[in-house]
Amino acid sequence: MSNNHHSETHFTSTEIVRDVVIGMSDGLTVPFALAAGLSAAVDSSAIIVTAGLAEVAAGAIAMGLGGYLAGKTDIEHYDSELKREVYEIKHLREREISEVEEILSEYGLKGNTLKSVVKSITSNRERWIKFMMKFELNLERPDPKRALISATTISLAYIIGGLIPLTPYIFISDIGPALKMSVIATSIALILFGWIKGRFTGMNQGRSAMQTFVIGALASSAAFGLAHLFS
Repeated sequence: MSNNHHSETHFTSTEIVRDVVIGMSDGLTVPFALAAGLSAAVDSSAIIVTAGLAEVAAGAIAMGLGGYLAGKTDIEHYDSELKREVYEIKHLREREISEVEEILSEYGLKGNTLKSVVKSITSNRERWIKFMMKFELNLERPDPKRALISATTISLAYIIGGLIPLTPYIFISDIGPALKMSVIATSIALILFGWIKGRFTGMNQGRSAMQTFVIGALASSAAFGLAHLFS
């Protein structure tokens, strides 16, 4: 007799992936757009490197702070809704019971089965609160470390992404060749990053790579064109 074991594999670290995507995509496109734009306005690689590194540092701090504040906001929002739910269960009990019945009825429960499940849930205060937070408000308790992890992930991803388009200017003093190498390096990085992002998020990898590349190309082309126009 054959024993076939079905194993399901799901990717669950969506928040980490989201932070990497945010940091890396901006890190690749913003410094690249700045470097490309300055290439049309100045004649010194040193100026481009200095301005680029300053932007990478400022961008990493700003985006990391944004990620941290977003994480803290999630925690504060959850705590606020939890406090409100606790109050309603205590002071508006019958209304909250009706809400439990309404939620469960949407899953096909009715009659004595519905009443039995409702009674089981509402007989335990902590279980009742947890049920309402998850099924009424669609909220999960955030990880207390989430804000710091998010800030660190976004900042590091931004720095890594930002150094890729700037590296050619560090080693090549002639702006023309440096710009060409920056375009090539950033294009390859955008395509690889888009492909990896697609793999982890379940998107079509080719489509994800192309989307990421096109966005980066448009951003840098706009910056280069504007700098060349006003230079």
